[in-house]
Amino acid sequence: MKTKADIEAFLLQAGLPFEEVADGVWVIKGAGSIQQLVLSFTPPILVGRVHVMDAPKENGEECFRTLLELNSEMVHGAYALEGDKVVISGSLQLENLDFNEFQALIDDVTLAVADHYPRLARFRTAA
Repeated sequence: MKTKADIEAFLLQAGLPFEEVADGVWVIKGAGSIQQLVLSFTPPILVGRVHVMDAPKENGEECFRTLLELNSEMVHGAYALEGDKVVISGSLQLENLDFNEFQALIDDVTLAVADHYPRLARFRTAA
């Protein structure tokens, strides 16, 4: 089973700018189009999460249908609701985790944010 030290080694190997903000919780900033990706070491899994947007106050049904359709384009992550936030969340088992799987989670989430933005932008509420 991979340890916290192994995950930090993966982060260094990937060349990602990160900070450990709590015991076993890292924030990766500036990975591709993602402002902030949070990784949580919670044995027996590693969880990755990125806030995509606030849930829309209007056109919710259309937005959530779009999110469900976009889920089929991701391998390691999926769109979900956390309160009033739309997030992408993904998890990997630590038992046999290798660097390629770790990188695949990062790449899947990063690519989804970049590729899906045009379809989701119309649902974003103005701040």
